[in-house]
This record gives sequence, structure tokens and C-alpha cells, in this order.
Amino acid sequence: MILVLSTTNRPSSLSQVIAEYYCNYLKSKAISTQLLKLTDLPADFTKTALYAYKGKNEIFNQLIQPLQIAKKIVCIVPEYNGSFPGVLKAFIDGLDRSIFTHKKCALVGVSKGHQGAIIALSHLTDIFHYLGMAVYPLQPKLSKVASPTLAAVKAHQHYLTKLEAQADGFINF
Repeated sequence: MILVLSTTNRPSSLSQVIAEYYCNYLKSKAISTQLLKLTDLPADFTKTALYAYKGKNEIFNQLIQPLQIAKKIVCIVPEYNGSFPGVLKAFIDGLDRSIFTHKKCALVGVSKGHQGAIIALSHLTDIFHYLGMAVYPLQPKLSKVASPTLAAVKAHQHYLTKLEAQADGFINF
């Protein structure tokens, strides 16, 4: 099973739109997939589900179950202040390292700016390597996407081609 992770808790985000597209593309290839959205995190998860409270927040525990069983993870990563969202870092920091170790992941960068979250992907690659994950080398960087809609992504037709090429390669990674 491939888990697709929308790595922001911002509602109605472009990351979520792309994550849904990615899931649908994998399903069209008969690949078992599931979407995990950080918008579904309990608002107080840093106080009720992490560290000394690990295992005590039932909503959080149910949310991370697919992450625990997934063999591969695709992260749709928006650029926030030159890196990735803080909610993603808090989420990663609060989980057991074993959730990530010996798994494979693919990264997609999303940005309104011109770099397509390249620095965010670099930071996240370093963290995932530290956690023992294998990171797929093809990392599409979707830049200058002005609105959080699939139509805005489709305006850059080559972006869909890049996403699909990554997905096709990642299936066999």
C-alpha cells in the first residue's frame, strides 16, 4: 500500500488537491493507496498525542494507523517560509522512528514562488535519510501555481506529466 500524505494543516490547500490527484492516479494503476491529510489532525495533537501522551489520543492513533502499515509514502510538500510546514515537523517528531525506518518515500514540492519548494524538499530528504528511509530521486517541483485548484495545476500540463512519471517510477522503486 502506498500512503499519500498531504503535509499541511491549511484547509483547502493546493497540497491536498495534488495529493487527491496522486491517489486517483495510483488507483487508476490498480495500486492500493490511501490519503492521509494533516488537516485531519486533532487541533491539540502536540499537547494530547505526543511525547508523554503518546498512545493516549484515540483520534491521532487512528489517523496514523495507515502510516504504520504503509511500505511506501508520497509526501506532497508545500513551501512555508523557505522550508516545509511546521505541523509536519511536529508530526514527524512525535512519532516513533520505527514508523519511518526501512520504508521508501517520494516527495513532491509545491510553491507559489519560482523554486517549487526545492529547499523544503532538501530539508525533508535530510530528515528522512536520518530516519532510515530511502528517498526516490525524482522529485517534481511544482512552482508558480497561483490557486489551490486542479485547474491551476492543469494550466501547467507538464506538471501532471511529472507527477505521473514519478508515480510510475515509484511503484517499482
